[in-house]
Amino acid sequence: MEHTTLLVLAVFIPVIGSFLLPLLGRMSPRARNAVAFLLVAAALLCSIGLLPVVWGGKTVTVSLTGFLASQAPLGIDFKLQADALAVFVAIVSSLISAIILFYSTAYISHYGHQNEYYLMVVLFLGAMMGLVYSANLILLYVFWEITALASWRLIGFFREKAIVIKADKAFLVTVFGALAMLLGFISVYTQTGTFDIPQVKQFFLTPGQALSPLATVLILFGILSKSATLPFHTWLPDAGVAPSPVTALLHAAVLVKIGVYVFARLFVATFKMTPDMNELLLWTAAASALVSAAAALIDTDIKRIIAYSTVSQIAFIFLGFASGADIGIAGALLYILMHGIAKGGLFLCAGIVEQNTHTKNITQMGGLIRTMPVTAVAFLLCAFSVMGVPPFGGFFSKYMVIAGAVEHHLPIAMVFIFGAFLTILYLLRLFYKVFLGEPQGDLPKEGSPVMVGSVALLGLMSLVSGLLVSPSSEFAFKAIAPFIAAAGK
Repeated sequence: MEHTTLLVLAVFIPVIGSFLLPLLGRMSPRARNAVAFLLVAAALLCSIGLLPVVWGGKTVTVSLTGFLASQAPLGIDFKLQADALAVFVAIVSSLISAIILFYSTAYISHYGHQNEYYLMVVLFLGAMMGLVYSANLILLYVFWEITALASWRLIGFFREKAIVIKADKAFLVTVFGALAMLLGFISVYTQTGTFDIPQVKQFFLTPGQALSPLATVLILFGILSKSATLPFHTWLPDAGVAPSPVTALLHAAVLVKIGVYVFARLFVATFKMTPDMNELLLWTAAASALVSAAAALIDTDIKRIIAYSTVSQIAFIFLGFASGADIGIAGALLYILMHGIAKGGLFLCAGIVEQNTHTKNITQMGGLIRTMPVTAVAFLLCAFSVMGVPPFGGFFSKYMVIAGAVEHHLPIAMVFIFGAFLTILYLLRLFYKVFLGEPQGDLPKEGSPVMVGSVALLGLMSLVSGLLVSPSSEFAFKAIAPFIAAAGK
């Protein structure tokens, strides 16, 4: 199969296939579940099929506008492009999404609105594939907004008034941020005369050309709101009202990674921020890491604690990408993989605990390791990776981003080292309160084999990804190599 075909299929199989799922659900829920998993798996396999090309430093490009018109109207071209950066993030997103979707077949079976659930989950993954592979700023914005629509419906899945209000909050924060980003893209167009990302990159490679401060601020507004970074972070902990696989998928493994991916695509791979703006971003990320870690230390809702942890860890990814050091940039990309695996596992473990204890309050738990040993061990393995304990995968990514910061931004690096210490404290506190300590009531049994098997897999992956870190880190360095070369480093 041609690589251009694989690129198109990676996007359109889940996007188009998602709309068939409600129809299948009316006939056979089991068939719907199986097809939903296959749609996500197909996106994963198509992205893997692009590896041989991008591993060698090449790109795969396809423009679908030519089938409809000889020229893209107003510069809006339906153009897809796969390079090592895009393929890396696409594989990470679709792999973790496939595991979460498998887990969902047991978790969601207790609730209504299942047809809409599977439609929105697969549509979200398809939109993520479209965003990652977009080579046009307007196309990127369109897929960005589709993810907002899908996440809005998924966060409000349980339909209660208080839950819908929190879903609306997440939607409004991210959508208004996206509108600001769109204005930033229009500002880029007025400066460059194109929305085509490769052409924009060529424009800013010309000596003396720099992105306007206004465009920088507007684009960052959208990125930070989507990535739940201070001061736009409060919607993410509130989104813990969603089903646990939704929080794992949208708020740990994929959704908040959209912002850091677009930051890498634009501010690392396409154009640069001024030193002052870069410094401001780094201090904003540092504040976000500390504030959210402090909140995780005092909260008693298991999913809010993990969500605050996500806000804190996303700041580490920004640190790596904005550090200006090769090791930091590669470490940030590796962080997307390691954090996605581990944090997805933590949320899915929380889902098992919540379903079986019927509470999210950790003060009403305790001693669960006695009757839920597999979930407890999987939680601990994933927590070790998020903490950065060697030889877990999270250790290597965290070390790389901090090493990159030490090279150029020592005071900020010290703040993040303290943030890493806080990570250890709040995750150990969480593990103790939930799985150790004195039981606060009758101890529930383990979850279903499907759910327990999923978290066991993610826990094992958190460890194995560290033991076999070389291929992933090599891929991360290959992904950033063309951008470093273009910048003259």
